[in-house]
Amino acid sequence: MTMTDLKAQLQAELPELLKQDNNFRQWLEQLIRQTAVTPESFDARFERMLQEFAADRAEQHQRWDEQNRKWDEQNRKNNELLEEIKLSRSRQDQGIGALGARWGIASEHSFRAALKGILEKSFGVEVLNVNEFDDEGLVFGAPDQVEIDIIIKNGTVILCELKSSMSKSDMYTFERKVRYYERRHQRPVQRKLAVSPMVPQAARAVADKLGIEVFSYAEDVTGA
Repeated sequence: MTMTDLKAQLQAELPELLKQDNNFRQWLEQLIRQTAVTPESFDARFERMLQEFAADRAEQHQRWDEQNRKWDEQNRKNNELLEEIKLSRSRQDQGIGALGARWGIASEHSFRAALKGILEKSFGVEVLNVNEFDDEGLVFGAPDQVEIDIIIKNGTVILCELKSSMSKSDMYTFERKVRYYERRHQRPVQRKLAVSPMVPQAARAVADKLGIEVFSYAEDVTGA
């Protein structure tokens, strides 16, 4: 007999059996009460499920809060590391810049001394490095010290600007130095020489416009 047949037989015979056999009816009722889901037991199970869901949710929130705390802590450490790297790089850049500036100044002094020795001993010219106070502010727009390199030969006055690098503004400043010298000493300047290993094209264009001769390599200075 299949389960379908059994169900069909029970449906057909069970009502009559319950009427005739009181003990069987009581047993079946007891069995149903024990196995059936009553409203009370359903409410209890549902409440327990809600409590379990709430507990799971609270635990999940706790895990997320802990993970967020770890992420925030890691981000803070990363930011601190980035700031330390930026600060270290800034210090390195400042150190390199200061070293470059000192090297440039030392190179200018060394080249000026070498040029003075070569020109005076080999070409019989007078080389002067003078520092004067421009009280009218003709060179820098305000009263300040002005350094000028002067070459004099047979009455010819040549002004030189010796720098490790020369920009467009340096060319204009040199031109103002020339004008200052001519006004201050009442002597015309026959030649203006800019001597530097680094002269960008833009600065060369300004030099050409102002009549400044540019020498960027040692071999170019021959015959200056």
